[in-house]
Amino acid sequence: MRIRRAAAVPAGDVEWGTPAGRWMLGATVLGSGMAFLDSTVVNVALPEIGRELGTGVAGLQWIANGYMVTLSSLILLSGSLSDRFGRARMFSLGVVWFALASALCTAAPDITWLIAGRVLQGVGGALLTPGSLAILQASFCERDRARAIGAWSGLTGVAAAVGPFVGGYLVDTGSWRLIFLINLPLAVIVLLITWRHVPESRDEQAPRRMDYAGAVLGMVGLAGVTFALIESGSTSGAPVWSVAASGAVGAAAMIGFVVVELRSSRPMLPLDIFRSTRFSVTNLVTIALYGALGPLLFLLVIYLQEGLGYSAILAGAASLPITILMLLLSSRSGKLGVRLGPRPQLTVGPLLVAAGLVLLSLLQPGMSYLTGVFPGVLLVGLGLATAVAPLTATVLASAPERHAGLASGVNNTLARAAQLIGVAAVPVAAGVAGPAGIKGGFGPAMLILAGLAVLAGLAALAFLRKDTGRPAAPPGGAEPGPMFCGVADPPLRSCPGSTAGRPPPGSG
Repeated sequence: MRIRRAAAVPAGDVEWGTPAGRWMLGATVLGSGMAFLDSTVVNVALPEIGRELGTGVAGLQWIANGYMVTLSSLILLSGSLSDRFGRARMFSLGVVWFALASALCTAAPDITWLIAGRVLQGVGGALLTPGSLAILQASFCERDRARAIGAWSGLTGVAAAVGPFVGGYLVDTGSWRLIFLINLPLAVIVLLITWRHVPESRDEQAPRRMDYAGAVLGMVGLAGVTFALIESGSTSGAPVWSVAASGAVGAAAMIGFVVVELRSSRPMLPLDIFRSTRFSVTNLVTIALYGALGPLLFLLVIYLQEGLGYSAILAGAASLPITILMLLLSSRSGKLGVRLGPRPQLTVGPLLVAAGLVLLSLLQPGMSYLTGVFPGVLLVGLGLATAVAPLTATVLASAPERHAGLASGVNNTLARAAQLIGVAAVPVAAGVAGPAGIKGGFGPAMLILAGLAVLAGLAALAFLRKDTGRPAAPPGGAEPGPMFCGVADPPLRSCPGSTAGRPPPGSG
């Protein structure tokens, strides 16, 4: 049977519940879910990867951060590329790229090749995630757009939630290489569905000139600073001059990035958006909160396996209450924020996270899950469920409606960059990367992360007025669109009235 290319349909004509809508949702969910699943299964496999490839904490940090460097620096640019060159085309390119990078990770003979594969996976993830949302935003009719994006958010969240179980099972019964190999058949399925059922769309008024210089400088800056932070605490003994040079190049690239964005007529990151105090403060809260969350997810699964003797699947399942609480409570938290304004939740939520991190810092060998791990994980989950939905709603309310997609993209990018820097810096500061190792450094690391969470709560309390950023009710008094708050990223929220092709450019 011949597989035919999808026929073009007018933008905004796809309806919820139709075969076209189901196929389109299936393709975008499977594609993005592949990236989200990969991000959670990798953390579970880190100890086994370290043993087989003979690498320490610094190498494991790069396995996580190699992906985040390219993802963080390219996700805004890739949204613009999707608008200009075609959303289905860029989505498909991202899926192919991600699959080829996964194949490289599967066959990696040493840590260098695995890190290279992870860096390339980040490029694929940056291409396919904004493309998936852009397809839904441009194709579904306005009345069904919120429902489609909400379904995308929830279903991709399920993929992230099952990741620890899948990863733990594959590591315990097979090999860590299987966590990358499973992406290949998934990619083939996504490509077939996309080719047959997802029509092409683009923004005919998209700018011809892309901010490639900003993207390159941002990537070099993040990579340079990350390398300097990781290697400064590594016992492998990277030459001092190389660490210093890397830090200097990274800092210079960051400065160059700011200069380019200020001067560019089409900047990837328009810095004037930060003139809004509300926008700046909520992004400061984002940086502190997600700067704590990233290292927590990175260190907890390692400590549970190396320090407490958990199997890979049990270590992956240990943080599942966080995902469950966020799945169950995100929408309710968003609605509460509409009534109260964000200040109470953005203060209380991070403080609950801090309390949970303090409890986790007390973990000792021999403690049971119910008395040692669960109370801390429960408080972290409650805190995140309390804070992250009103956090993103406030970010969107702080920017003009025409910049809603940009505001969400900036917030997601800063969250990812904060996790990247946190995973690089906190293990060094806590001594995890030094002689103390994970067993001696886990407790101090949790206390450092608790301090970051407290900073997030105090910033909201001090700088957000009581009525700041309260989102307006949707037209007609309807309830806000469904939200899902991914464990590792800010939530997504549909924006009624936003222009097609300007969706939140990143998530998951």
